[in-house]
Amino acid sequence: MENILRDLYQQKVNDPNTLAIMSIEKWDDNSALADNLDLTLLVIVKSAEAPIFIKHYEMDSKRAALTIVTKDTIEGWIEEGNSEGLMNLLLNGKILFEREEYITSIANTLDICLFSERKLKISIEYGKLLRKHSEGKNFFEANQLHDAYNHIVHALQHLARLEVIDRGLYPETTVWNQVKRIDPQIYKLYTELIDSDESLTKRLELLLLASDFLIHSKAKLGAGHLLSVMLEKENWLYTDLVNHPEVKLYALDLSILLDLLIEKEFVQVRKVETKDKEMYYHSYFLNKKC
Repeated sequence: MENILRDLYQQKVNDPNTLAIMSIEKWDDNSALADNLDLTLLVIVKSAEAPIFIKHYEMDSKRAALTIVTKDTIEGWIEEGNSEGLMNLLLNGKILFEREEYITSIANTLDICLFSERKLKISIEYGKLLRKHSEGKNFFEANQLHDAYNHIVHALQHLARLEVIDRGLYPETTVWNQVKRIDPQIYKLYTELIDSDESLTKRLELLLLASDFLIHSKAKLGAGHLLSVMLEKENWLYTDLVNHPEVKLYALDLSILLDLLIEKEFVQVRKVETKDKEMYYHSYFLNKKC
């Protein structure tokens, strides 16, 4: 493997067009990013004929990939936030070479972006968590156990991603490996659901109780973005909230988020009369005591 590594990157190091070279190997903690290759080598260049160039190699039954990406392409992906594998490689991969601390500056940019978007990303995950948990509970009560199982697994996945984001990290493809390290309690819930010898009914019953407690205990964290948006003015109509430029990103789960915040008394509802004296519309506002 060392020979593959040396042959692939040595010529690139001496090229002034090369800004950085990074690697990830199959046996690394982040090995899921290697796409079943023994080695993935990322070379970032100032310019190239094509924005992305990928070549696969094989040596002594080992498979490797050389990926050459332009600086503009990398920075575009970062701005759009549409490549989790790339983000994890940039944050966690091995730096073999960098010119003028290019990777270090990129990692700092990612940390800043992640920090500024953390509340929003958490609320997106929390809304999905609430939705899947609620649907799982409904299926369980209707004795549709396999559908309940499927929804609770997805709910735990969103809970896991929420925890990772809250720690200032970027959720990896192997998110449960991250959670195992940073929150053993949530990891234990997941393993008890999928590995326990208990009956499916008993597993779901226990998981619904435990996850219900976690969901309620994390309400202020999970809905922190929505609560900060609601500070912008005193009263909100639902339509104003759902059309807010940032809230629109979790608009499908806004109703269930609001219901929980009302239940937890973080948000209150004011009934406003309409022309029809027997009908009211709802106005939502923050409970200043919370």
